[in-house]
Amino acid sequence: MLSDATLSYGRRAMTALLGVDALYRNESGDEDGLVVLNMDTEGRYAPDDFTRYGEARVCFEDLQADAASLPEADRRVYYDDLCRSTLAFIRWRQGGLSFKEQLGQFLHVPAESPADKELDGLRGTLRILLRTMGYSGDLADQAAAWEERNRVPPEAVPEVLIEYLDEAWDRTEEHVFGIPVPKSDGMRVAAVSGVPYNARCDYLARTIELNVDPILTRPALKHLAVHEGYPGHFLQFKMRETMATDGLAAPDVLLSVVNTASSSVFEGIADCGVWATEWEDTDDDEIQSLLNLHRAGIGAGAAWRLHALEWPEEAVTDWMRDQALVGGEGWVANRMRFISAPSRAVLIWSYWWGQQSVTPVWQAVEPRDRLDFFYYLYGRMHSIRSVSMFAGPGTVPWEREEEPTWL
Repeated sequence: MLSDATLSYGRRAMTALLGVDALYRNESGDEDGLVVLNMDTEGRYAPDDFTRYGEARVCFEDLQADAASLPEADRRVYYDDLCRSTLAFIRWRQGGLSFKEQLGQFLHVPAESPADKELDGLRGTLRILLRTMGYSGDLADQAAAWEERNRVPPEAVPEVLIEYLDEAWDRTEEHVFGIPVPKSDGMRVAAVSGVPYNARCDYLARTIELNVDPILTRPALKHLAVHEGYPGHFLQFKMRETMATDGLAAPDVLLSVVNTASSSVFEGIADCGVWATEWEDTDDDEIQSLLNLHRAGIGAGAAWRLHALEWPEEAVTDWMRDQALVGGEGWVANRMRFISAPSRAVLIWSYWWGQQSVTPVWQAVEPRDRLDFFYYLYGRMHSIRSVSMFAGPGTVPWEREEEPTWL
């Protein structure tokens, strides 16, 4: 079990984060806020009443100091990272932080654009794989032909995604763990347009809002089913909610917070789903995984050019269009909307670092320890540092003879 000290600390972190979120929404007018999801629908945890950022800063300095004495090593690390992120957010709102400082201090990743060498390596791998699959020409020609072959007409996209969600649920229960609700409590699909995202999991409404402006393929929709649904964001939220209710997780797992130490791991867990469910079973799926990582990289590269190098927006748009390979104008437009918002400008890096932060850790876990690892991953908030601190059986927040009935 998590210690009483950690459960109590989680309650303090919960109300303090809600307090910063309330203050930020009030002074900025940002309706999306810092806390983008609060699963405490009964209002058990009231926000701390901060009237100015100085009060919030003192609170999080105290929380950071107290985190050092928590019994669990991974909790000491995670909460220290959370406090450092939130204190940086407060400094940004009080006096401003440069884009590079936001990137490094909110997300705790290198304050730099993805390296050209890494992106060139991804493109080289794509060229070789597409060539072996029979696609000719340069990479742009190969990618265009592959996309056209796998393309789903916009009017058919919701139905195809629903079919993949159904299979993703079954594969999650087979390869990951049992989902603690019936399938009827799962996600529906709503087609949307003109939004700054590819898809979004509205957990409380049980709806995946799917942007149908980009060109979508069957492999892309399979990825979205596991990323937004199972074992991705829906399962992340459902497990946090269930384990908090059962007293197996600290209350702050009920929140989803952006621009913070948990952002990259949050996206990484969702991206890990295609391997966790053993569902990357075709060459097309491998192509899609490479494209996803490449697009995460060029999204971050575009944000770097816009905010760090201060390129004109038109020049950044042209650069991204030249790099994109797939997705069409709809994808370029939604990425530009995403990275142009000052409150979300650095968040694009969480997609670049997510898979790289989680998948290698999952792959290194012995098969016999995978179940324990998944509960460690889903039942606690994590930063890039803490996710790798899984120590095998005994790390999970319960004793083996007291396992939850929903296992």
